[in-house]
Amino acid sequence: MYCINCGVRLADTEKKCPLCNTLVFHPYIEQAAVRPLFPEGRMPKTKPRSKVLSGAIIIIFLIPLIVSFFSDIQTDGKLDWFGYVAGALTFTYVTVALPLWFRRPNPVIFVPCDFAVAIIYIFNINQKTGGDWFWSFALPILGALCIITCAALTLLYYLRCGRLYVTGGTTAALGAFILLVELLLDLTFGVSFVGWSIYPLVVLMLLGGLQIYLAINRTARELVERKLFF
Repeated sequence: MYCINCGVRLADTEKKCPLCNTLVFHPYIEQAAVRPLFPEGRMPKTKPRSKVLSGAIIIIFLIPLIVSFFSDIQTDGKLDWFGYVAGALTFTYVTVALPLWFRRPNPVIFVPCDFAVAIIYIFNINQKTGGDWFWSFALPILGALCIITCAALTLLYYLRCGRLYVTGGTTAALGAFILLVELLLDLTFGVSFVGWSIYPLVVLMLLGGLQIYLAINRTARELVERKLFF
């Protein structure tokens, strides 16, 4: 807790700032006695999440799926573009609707599943269009982004301390990821390497290094907290 006037760090028991005498709160105003919202012993119980909503979402996703299937069949008697619609709807359902089936969905489990579905979907697009960009571009890009995202989520989800180390390392890794994107564009599509990725790489590396420095240097971290009132 910090003083809102001079920024000095305060103990939780202090009623005013020892330097500028600014009141931390209004200790002389007595809190009015109010009646509890619920009678004693009759507090409302949390109910498990209803499956009706999840079932309704399934129906909402099935409607465009069925309509697209019959529309594609009716056009020329075979399936041409239905696979693209089905893949997009499946990816949207897995990322948005599937976690609703669980009371406390774990992002460490669901995020890798989202990336897996995205990789399969893009692979099917590559196969249907006869492209040769999946193995040399799409898979490395999605794989690298999946590793960075899943590693950061796992560490932030399970670690109780050292979050600045995680966010700093993730920020620096994103800078390297942008450099990888430009390199793969050059190798796969022949786009000339002009070095535009160097600029975000340097910026993100500096931001990541700053976060790691603040994690190491407690004095600097507390100074930033006082200035920004964290």
